[in-house]
Amino acid sequence: MHTAEAGRLGDGVGGMRIRGLLLCVATLASVTSANATMRIAEDRGGQIGHYLQVFASVRSSGQNVVIDGNCLSACTLVLGLVPKSRVCATPRARFGFHAAWMPDTEGRPVTSPMGTAALWNIYPATVKRWINRNGGLSRKMIYMQGRQMQGIVADCNDVEARRINVRSERREAPRPVRYTGASAASDRR
Repeated sequence: MHTAEAGRLGDGVGGMRIRGLLLCVATLASVTSANATMRIAEDRGGQIGHYLQVFASVRSSGQNVVIDGNCLSACTLVLGLVPKSRVCATPRARFGFHAAWMPDTEGRPVTSPMGTAALWNIYPATVKRWINRNGGLSRKMIYMQGRQMQGIVADCNDVEARRINVRSERREAPRPVRYTGASAASDRR
């Protein structure tokens, strides 16, 4: 299944989309630690199946995800496939949602009820409510950005501030004082 951006390979968008997906896959392949971070900056979406695989791997790896630009179409599956606690957005983040589609026999986009249902079933309730309040999934792209993300996607600045506070609390925690009794030999000095 394709999303609206996915079908036009000849217009240059397909090349960017493929490079974006390859960048995600390459990033995943280089990750060896659960503390690693995937940064999504310009992802225009593509085939749903590819994103299901990529984000399932991210979820399994324990990797964090930073949205730092466009995350459009099938890229938005990150919101339902990676735990909310491991996804954050910068002020530049923008999510774009629309109904899934497939090319017909002549290559024209036709809305795919099955693909759209698959997207819908993956999104968390907060995302579904936002989509419904903003016109639903249709051929028209709707964008979530800025304040609209409050309660849906954590602000990376807030997340980093919490991590810093946790780290500093660990360092500054008072250590227990150990008292050792003096022996008779040490008292004689």
